[in-house]
Amino acid sequence: MKLVKPKKNLGQHFLIDLGIAQSIADTVDACPDIPILEIGPGMGVLTQYLVGKPREVKAVEIDRESVEYLNEHFPKLRDQIIGQDFLRMDLNDIFDGRQFVLTGNYPYDISSQIFFKMLDFKDLIPCCTGMIQREVAQRIASAPGNKSYGILSVLIQAWYHVEYLFTVDENVFNPPPKVKSAVIRMTRNETRNLGCDEVLFKRLVKTVFNQRRKMLRVSLKQMFTSSPASSDFYESHGMTLRPEQLSVAQFVELTNRVEAELAQVTNQ
Repeated sequence: MKLVKPKKNLGQHFLIDLGIAQSIADTVDACPDIPILEIGPGMGVLTQYLVGKPREVKAVEIDRESVEYLNEHFPKLRDQIIGQDFLRMDLNDIFDGRQFVLTGNYPYDISSQIFFKMLDFKDLIPCCTGMIQREVAQRIASAPGNKSYGILSVLIQAWYHVEYLFTVDENVFNPPPKVKSAVIRMTRNETRNLGCDEVLFKRLVKTVFNQRRKMLRVSLKQMFTSSPASSDFYESHGMTLRPEQLSVAQFVELTNRVEAELAQVTNQ
C-alpha cells in the first residue's frame, strides 16, 4: 500500500525521525503496567515502538486512509485500531473502565481540546505524554507570574504534575510545521479533591483569564450577572492582582470566596 498523504484539514504532520519517535514512546514508561492509547498514529512511526512494550495498546485514528495503512502494516493491532473521533468518544469504553496512558503526536489544532477531555476523565488517565506545539507545552508547564501561564496551566496543574521534556525542530516532520514542537509528560498528582466546587473553579479560571490584563476586582464582576457582589468583596485581599499571579491553591481559595459571595447575594 502506498504511503499516506498528510491531510491539512486534519492537521497531519507525520514524524519521520525514528530516534525521536523512540524517545516519545519511552515517555509512557513512567506509568508502567497499564494499557496505552495512542491518538492519531498516522502511519505508525510512534506505534511501532509502543507495540513493542509488554502491555495492551490501542490507537484512535479518524483518517480512513491511515486506518487502512495501519491495518496492513500492524496486523497485531488489527482489532485494536479505533476509527473514530477521539473528542466524541466515551473513554470509559476503551479499556472497559480500566486506567490507561494517553500518548501521541497530537494534532496541533485540537491538542487543547484533547487535554480538556483528559481532565474530564482524569481518574482514568494517570499519565498523559506526547508531542504538541511548543507554545502550548510551555503554557501547560508554566508557573505563575509568566506570560504563558493561563487557563490550561491552572486546570491541568490542579490535577497533574507537568514535565516539559524536550523541544523538537520542524525538520523532522512531513510536512514541516511552521512552529517548533515539544514533548511533555503529565502525571496525576495526589489531589483527589480540590477543596472547592470544581465546576465553579473551572468557570472562574476561564472567566478571569479571558480578561487576563485586568485586575480580579474587574474581571470577577462577570461572575455576578444576576446580583452584584458587595463592595467589601471587591476591596478584600488580592483583588488588585491579575490572574497570572495566582497559584492553583490561590484559585481554589478564590473559588470558595466567590461561592460564598454568590450565596450571600442570592439570599439577599
